[in-house]
Amino acid sequence: MSGLPDLDEVVYEPSAETVESTNVAAFMREFDIDTHDDLVERCRDVEWFWDVLPDYLGIDWYEAYDAVRDDSEGPQFTEWYVGGRLNAAHNTVDRHAAVDSATRNTVATIWEGEGGEVREVTYHELARRSNQVANYLVERGVEKGDTVGLYMPMVPEVVSILYGCFKVGAVAVPIFSGFGVDATATRIADSECSVLFTGDGFLRRGKEVLLKGTADEAIAEAGFVEHTVVYDRLGADVPWDDGRDERWDEVIETRDDAFDTVELDASDESLLLYSSGTTGKPKGIVHTHAGVLLQTAKEVHFGFDRKPGDRFFWVSDIGWMMGPWTLIGNHTFGGTVFMYEGAPDHPRPDRFWEMIDRHRLTQFGISPTAIRALRKHGDEWVEGYDLSSLRLLGSTGEPWDPESWLWFYEHVGNGEIPIINISGGTEICGCFLMPLPGMPLKPCTLGKPGLGMDVDIVNAAGESVADDHERGFLVARDSCPSMTKSLWSGDERYLDTYWSTFEDPPMWDHGDWAQQDEDGFWFLHGRADDALNVAGRKVGPAEVEGALIDHPSVNQAAAIGAPDDTTGTAVVAYVILEEGVEETADLRDALRAQVGEELGKPFRPREVLFVDEFPKTQSGKIIRRAIQATYTGEDLGDMSSIENPEALEEVEDAR
Repeated sequence: MSGLPDLDEVVYEPSAETVESTNVAAFMREFDIDTHDDLVERCRDVEWFWDVLPDYLGIDWYEAYDAVRDDSEGPQFTEWYVGGRLNAAHNTVDRHAAVDSATRNTVATIWEGEGGEVREVTYHELARRSNQVANYLVERGVEKGDTVGLYMPMVPEVVSILYGCFKVGAVAVPIFSGFGVDATATRIADSECSVLFTGDGFLRRGKEVLLKGTADEAIAEAGFVEHTVVYDRLGADVPWDDGRDERWDEVIETRDDAFDTVELDASDESLLLYSSGTTGKPKGIVHTHAGVLLQTAKEVHFGFDRKPGDRFFWVSDIGWMMGPWTLIGNHTFGGTVFMYEGAPDHPRPDRFWEMIDRHRLTQFGISPTAIRALRKHGDEWVEGYDLSSLRLLGSTGEPWDPESWLWFYEHVGNGEIPIINISGGTEICGCFLMPLPGMPLKPCTLGKPGLGMDVDIVNAAGESVADDHERGFLVARDSCPSMTKSLWSGDERYLDTYWSTFEDPPMWDHGDWAQQDEDGFWFLHGRADDALNVAGRKVGPAEVEGALIDHPSVNQAAAIGAPDDTTGTAVVAYVILEEGVEETADLRDALRAQVGEELGKPFRPREVLFVDEFPKTQSGKIIRRAIQATYTGEDLGDMSSIENPEALEEVEDAR
């Protein structure tokens, strides 16, 4: 891309008409708030915001709460909506499927398989199937607080399983369908689920990926599972255990389709989501019915401006946070979610653009790495498709490079709609930072603090440096309803991971470098714990990668730290070149020089290595720790999230 604008300038400036049409503007009018800055500041009063929000969003309670929160034990262990009783499934399914509801026959999910087949499920149908799942679970002895595993292909049935768990008060444990035996076994063993839903497999780039055998091996390794319900997606011949395995069509579709959803305390657990750490076993993140419901609904309503008739598509598996986030957030309002089973470039690199055009999708969320990979195929794959149905773009997972952000903005969004670039995490099932649709945008910005999120940027001493425009640690000074209650394994690791860095006053350390510029735009600069300390000077991998991607020959980059006798740590860069660019020694020198010019000579890569692909997660994030371990020869550790393990061989052979 040539002719990049000044990256410190505003490139998206919404019209007054657009601003006034947003859900955010309606909220501001309701509470007599004049500007977006005033709104963010008002909503830092978390007690006020989270108290007015349920009624404003129309959340249904069986019993109203007595107090919005009890923080007598500090922000680490705040209880929200004390005394309130509700169920997330009632809010996402039951009320929309009621006989007198206008949304009864509204499409809740549109699913497209990689082979092109399409299925639509209405709220009435979703409620019936969710009730059948609930009745099955009760008959198998599942009670409130019991865990149920979802190791499923991305098919519509995952939605009814999720809500069926909610209905009986069980804790749903989504497991990424791309995980291998060890990763799946770890999550089954830690959660101790007695029921596991799985499938025979799914399609990925035209090939059958079988799940059932992996599930069997994981169960053998982990134990606990007494009943496995198998959904037939492919009609594949899979191993079978008559004592444990049951077929979906025989044990779910034959059940009674009426069920009285269980009334629960607001603080009862709903989801157990696992977050892979850089070391140690994955962390079990515990979410509540009220917390996950309110956070996801808030973000979909305000951040993604959900309107009646919208069709919302976020590229994710049910095993990642954005899967449940998308479903719960949209279904709270009786909205329609689009689900896709397969790869973004199958059978051609235009698969996403073709589906957006054909299904008239209105919101589209994707990772920066996935956009970089699609951009590599060329602009012509986007051209020719009518993407005018899109109202908002979304992204999360990692820092952007400006060139790819602008490509997404200009070629997918036609330079007319905002990129809602969000950052938070599995730990809060939502966002600490989120632009709002009526805000202007600079490339790569995350806008401002999310509504109801009391976040700040502090230095190592815990002093705020946000208004000084210095880079510092992204922290939360207070709780929010969706902040994990603790970790499934107990409080000790929870406190050590999130609350031990800053203890007086206690602040949640999110582990990211953040900065607010002089115009009030917030940016992230990668993980603070990933900082490369070169001769006593620190730089984030994302900065090195951004400097490399600025070169017209580079499509993607990954920077790691390697031991160095002179500087302690040296920068090593892996690079994917644009199509047709030759790998030469001169180009290596030019890339090293470019990093030196942009960041300073100490940060010039010791080596620049060329590869054709990086190891990535299913959602498109580069797994940098895998690259680093491969380079240094260290133990790879938990590589369960990797989708393309063959890429590690290329990294190992890179020269």
